[in-house]
This record gives sequence, structure tokens and C-alpha cells, in this order.
Amino acid sequence: MSAPTASPDVTVVVATRDRADDLRASLPRHEAPVVLVDNGSTDASVEVVRAEAQRRERSGLPPLRLLQPGRNLGATARNLGVRAARTELVAFADDDSWWAPGALARAVEVFAAHPRLALLAGRTLVGPAEELDPICADMASAPWGRSPDLPGPDVLGFLACTAVVRREAFLAVGGFDDVVFFAGEEERVTYDLVAAGWGLAYVEDVVAHHHPSPSRGSAASRRELLGRNELLTAWMRRPLPVAAARSARWLAEGGEHRRSVLAAAPRLPRALRARRQPSAEVERRLRVLVERGA
Repeated sequence: MSAPTASPDVTVVVATRDRADDLRASLPRHEAPVVLVDNGSTDASVEVVRAEAQRRERSGLPPLRLLQPGRNLGATARNLGVRAARTELVAFADDDSWWAPGALARAVEVFAAHPRLALLAGRTLVGPAEELDPICADMASAPWGRSPDLPGPDVLGFLACTAVVRREAFLAVGGFDDVVFFAGEEERVTYDLVAAGWGLAYVEDVVAHHHPSPSRGSAASRRELLGRNELLTAWMRRPLPVAAARSARWLAEGGEHRRSVLAAAPRLPRALRARRQPSAEVERRLRVLVERGA
């Protein structure tokens, strides 16, 4: 593998937990400085990170910094990495994803040319076959069009492992939150950035690779978790009648949806304490999706 080329204007932030094998494959591929937050791993993850940090130091490559909060912080671990970064831009990656050569240098150019841009959603190629992630096709379809001051189609969502953010904007909306904890954590951040007037865009020529780890939970359990967090986000940011109606409908449907509602219930008081006035622009965009049957 050729030596990475430094991208000094952006920091890669990675959160990981018990993914030593994935880290061995992904960490050497990062071109920029890396801040890695370990969510209380019990395998060899920390040793792998330290070995890579030493290799980079010996080779004069962009540094890798390890943060160990000592427990599993879920998606909010990335917030620690963002705060530790000292660059204007932060590129997120998971332990099983990385940015293509030159992608982050291109992202720096895009952000410099578009001052309202807060979040760039990259084109995500999945697995050794490099298949386009379906969410990219959805974003490229441009259901909300393209704002003239943004570099690509407007988006109302992103994949956390293949997005670049303007650090100031991300921290201003509080980063990821511990109400949802993990899975679907992008939704509330998206709503808050849009509500604050920031731009979010899909940019096809900023490319990331994602090789989903084999050490993942079952598809059913993930769907239930995503459902739980979708409900919690609705209670935090959507009109109350919308959140209540969805909760009631899912409870009546039974199955995975009912389990998602029951899983959300203990976290509902915290979601309500974090509640904010719904954004008219977010609701307008969501109506467009409903009209399109998405």
C-alpha cells in the first residue's frame, strides 16, 4: 500500500468498539490526521491503534491520536473526536470505512468554495465490488433540487461514516446526542443543521469506501433499533401530533414496530427534555418525500 498523502485541513474522526480486524485494514488508508475514540473495546483494538500510531510517527505520516473515555459512548464518541480536532473540517469514518485517495483534498476545495455548506455527503462504494450504496442514488435523485450556493443536490440525511462536516456547524447543533445513542443518529443532526440555515449536499466526486464489518448484529435487531431512534427523533424534533400518531400506529401494528415503540418508551422523558420547536423547512422537505411516495 502506498503512503497516504497528508490533507492538513481536515481531520478524520473514527469511533470504534471491538473491531480490531477492521481497524487493521482501514487505519493505514487514512490520508489525514486521525482522532480515534475507543468505546471501551475488550479485544485488541487499542493495541492495533497504538501500533498504527507508532508506524505513522516513524514514517512521518499524519498523526493518529487515541482517545479512551473508558466506556461505550455510542455515536457521541465522535463528538469527543470533533472537539479534539483542530481543523476547520472533520471527515467521519467508521472502523470499516475510509476515504478514497484524494477525496479529502477535494472536500477541502468544495468547502472553501461554498461557505454555507455544513455537511458534504460523499459517494459511498460498498464492499470489494464497489457497489453504490442505495442511499447515494436517493440523494442524487435530488427530490429537493439543488440550491445555487451548494455543490450538489440538497439532502436531508447522510451516512455518518462517509460524511465531511464543518466543525463549527456540527458543534453548534450539539453533535450527535445520547438520546438515540447509536444507529440513525444522523437524522436529528440533519434537522438541526437545516433549521439553522446551513446547507447539506451530496457531492459525487468525493468518494468513500465502506466494507461492512462481519461482526454486526442481526438485521432484525438493527431495524428495531433504527425504529426506536426514528421515534425518539420524532419526539425531539417533529410536530407532536406526528410523533404521537406514528407511535400509536406502530404500537398497533405489532412485530418489529411494536418492539421499537416499547424500546423507545424508557428514553421518551429524555427525548422530551431535548425537544425543540419543529423546523418549517424540515417539515416542508418531509412533505415532498410523502408526495413522492418515498
